[in-house]
Amino acid sequence: MSSPDRLYLDHAATTPILPEARAAVAAAMEGWANPSSPHADGRRARAGFEEARRKIADILEWRHGVILTSGASEAVQIVAARAKAEGRIVNPTEHDVVIAAMGEHARILPVSDDGVVDLGALERELAAGPALVAVQLVNNETGVIQPIERIQEMVRAAGSLLLADCAQAAGKMPLPEADFIAVSAHKFGGPPGVGALLVRDLAALQTSGGQERGYRRGTENWPAVAGMAAALETRRFAEALPRLASLRAELEQEVAASDGIAIAESAPRIATIGAYAMPGTASASQLVQLDLAGISVSAGSACSSGSMRSSRVLGAMGISDETAARVIRVSFGPTTSAADVERFLVEWRRIRNRAKMAAA
Repeated sequence: MSSPDRLYLDHAATTPILPEARAAVAAAMEGWANPSSPHADGRRARAGFEEARRKIADILEWRHGVILTSGASEAVQIVAARAKAEGRIVNPTEHDVVIAAMGEHARILPVSDDGVVDLGALERELAAGPALVAVQLVNNETGVIQPIERIQEMVRAAGSLLLADCAQAAGKMPLPEADFIAVSAHKFGGPPGVGALLVRDLAALQTSGGQERGYRRGTENWPAVAGMAAALETRRFAEALPRLASLRAELEQEVAASDGIAIAESAPRIATIGAYAMPGTASASQLVQLDLAGISVSAGSACSSGSMRSSRVLGAMGISDETAARVIRVSFGPTTSAADVERFLVEWRRIRNRAKMAAA
């Protein structure tokens, strides 16, 4: 966890592990044995592992199959490689792992200026034959929420399969009845390195042998899964969302007053993520100045922001490279407060004023 004098506003990259999750991991480690072992110790571990699986399914209100994985990335890769559908169709604003896993021959859907999938284009692509369609529920860079229920209806009516990356949504908002859903524990206060693939019909996925009923190889990570279940059980994010929505509205009002631009402002967005362009100041410069002031934010996905290359997501939305190069992402956690937002805004205004003086 960050030091007490720092302000952490990068929860879309990862949320600090909740105390309840840490306690659950520690307790499972005390009784650790391989859940696949047939002896009494293994059977005890298996019982704890399966209880955690049941909790995860219950809290997410999922009544179908749950394959426990090392995270959302592995869940996506399993589906992209083994879903029983010939074609591949992908939303261009997906996380990098989805774009890579769906392959170079996947058909790319256009999106609006607000990053919402073009449903007319989806209908035309679906008419070409059954396919696996990848559309994330909540975008990791902009917070844009896709019309997933409508997309799901269209995909199912066409005899195709829907993969929804819900890494930024799980534990925060209801999940869709997609064919496949990818979930990552560290996005809602669970431990890193664990997640789940929710599967509506296991028959739609080819097996590979090994653990998880033949759908994943590797020793089951009971301590991490226990931590994931405990983090979900707190419902910390879901309960905080109304308050965070008010804080984000206040933030965006003040950002606009300082000439900032909220990306996809008119689209439905989750309260925990906002992306903002500051005229006259590059993303890299903003990050350095904010970091020196003790504030942690990012310039987009944590998986690619280190390279500081132009955002593929913003480019797909038709945002110019000039504007995209000035965008930072601010993402809230369940403990983010009004004082935290004000502290960020003080630094935002200071950076903006420096840029104005330099340009004068």
